[in-house]
Amino acid sequence: MASLTLKDIKKVYPNTEPVKKPKKKKNNDEPVKEKANLQITEEGVVAVQQFSLDIADGEFIVLVGPSGCGKSTTLRMIAGLEEISGGELYIGDRLVNDVAPKDRDIAMVFQNYALYPHMTVYDNMAFALKLRHTPKAEIDKKVKEAAEILDITQYLGRKPKALSGGQRQRVAIGRAIVRNPQVLLMDEPLSNLDAKLRNQMRAEIIKLRHKINTTFIYVTHDQTEAMTLGDRIVIMKDGFIQQIGTPQEVFGHPYNLFVAGFIGTPQMNFFTGCKLVKEDGKYAVDILGKRIVLSEKQQAALSANNQQPCDITVGVRPVHIQADSQGFTGKVDVSEMMGSELHLHLNVQGLDVVAVIPTVGLDLEAHSTGKEVNFSFDPSLMHLFDAQTEKNLI
Repeated sequence: MASLTLKDIKKVYPNTEPVKKPKKKKNNDEPVKEKANLQITEEGVVAVQQFSLDIADGEFIVLVGPSGCGKSTTLRMIAGLEEISGGELYIGDRLVNDVAPKDRDIAMVFQNYALYPHMTVYDNMAFALKLRHTPKAEIDKKVKEAAEILDITQYLGRKPKALSGGQRQRVAIGRAIVRNPQVLLMDEPLSNLDAKLRNQMRAEIIKLRHKINTTFIYVTHDQTEAMTLGDRIVIMKDGFIQQIGTPQEVFGHPYNLFVAGFIGTPQMNFFTGCKLVKEDGKYAVDILGKRIVLSEKQQAALSANNQQPCDITVGVRPVHIQADSQGFTGKVDVSEMMGSELHLHLNVQGLDVVAVIPTVGLDLEAHSTGKEVNFSFDPSLMHLFDAQTEKNLI
């Protein structure tokens, strides 16, 4: 195992197109504001910026975010497959910015398996050890131990084309772990699998983590994988880290509007055009024509920050919405039966609000398409985001 330290890591790809200067208005010299990609600079296209992270020995870190956010680029810089444009990368106490990939004592599992089609499973797993001139007896021992851990012993004599997707991915993982690397990097390894197999392989990776002593860095765009696998999650957007925390921390206290919308299924509901007000020394929220007084804990947090009344966006998770005859009224646009839960898409004053309602004892007819339902939510479960900065106020 090894700890890793990333200090202000940056990746810039050379830009072949000239950076356009702001246009001028014809009637005066004030520049016209243009909608520009802030990641394109005179240096080039900035894929990753100011990435700083300390990873402990044996920790399982998940980098998550939408496509193009820089998570795979970050992983490839750690692996040595991409040159680091700025900052410092340490594996243990060793600065490895200019160290070749083969000398970093890391292993990587790719999205497309990258197995040699002409080799058997055994030979695929043994290949890296043979390049290191490892004794045959030791190679045999390590390959068979890895195969047993991954439950692929019966496939050692087969070639990749005779295996299913999940079996091929296990072979790819086995090829990585036979080397006993200090760090195991995994780049969206489950994205090519169907939903059922993805769930099974997620469980296998959790088991694997407890069987081998190594530090994991895992990249995915799937927030369910991030929540179930990671000790800590690093949420990225446009090359920047948005939040680092445990799954519970990022779910229960998202740092900003982006994290709140990205983490959680179904996505958090957002009510725009709301106001944070202060009346008789108490904070309250004006939302959809009603005034809701906040909980004591929220009052204390806002007071500690000396928060002033302002325009806000209110976030409420679908699972926190409950039936309430005295609450808000919405019309059911779509009713989705999910077995133990009913997912309702409600039209509430022109907003699409999603509610997740347990079906036990529920009158399904009263919640069918076209019906009106009344609902509310616990004020203590509301998330308050500044309308300008989009940061969580609590």
